[in-house]
Amino acid sequence: MKFSTKDRYALLLMVELASATPGEYLPLKAVSDNQGISVKYLEQIVAPLSKAGLVESGRGSQGGYRLSRPAAQITAGDILRAVEGEIVPVPCLATSAESCPHRAQCETLGFWEGLNQVINQYIDSATLEKLSSEYLSH
Repeated sequence: MKFSTKDRYALLLMVELASATPGEYLPLKAVSDNQGISVKYLEQIVAPLSKAGLVESGRGSQGGYRLSRPAAQITAGDILRAVEGEIVPVPCLATSAESCPHRAQCETLGFWEGLNQVINQYIDSATLEKLSSEYLSH
């Protein structure tokens, strides 16, 4: 399992939004300048985050994006699933793969299920609030 650049940038974008002045909208241009990520790529990333209800947009000269709820209520798992979909170490564990023909005789299934559980517990325990406080301390 390998997390993509899109996943990493989604976390960075959300950390930027969490670190912004509460209630104010942050333009993607500001994130672009701060993180060195193109505005066009950030637009592609923010779309699924918005669709998942993690961010909201504001228009006009004071427009941009802000978190739709407190950073303490958003996890890395929420963010990664919004941009990536289901997080699984091997395809056969995806919800859509329930009918894998080799599942019944797979000798390593228990290992993959355990790894899947550890990964998902970890990303679901890492709140955006914690990530942003770690970011600000560096």
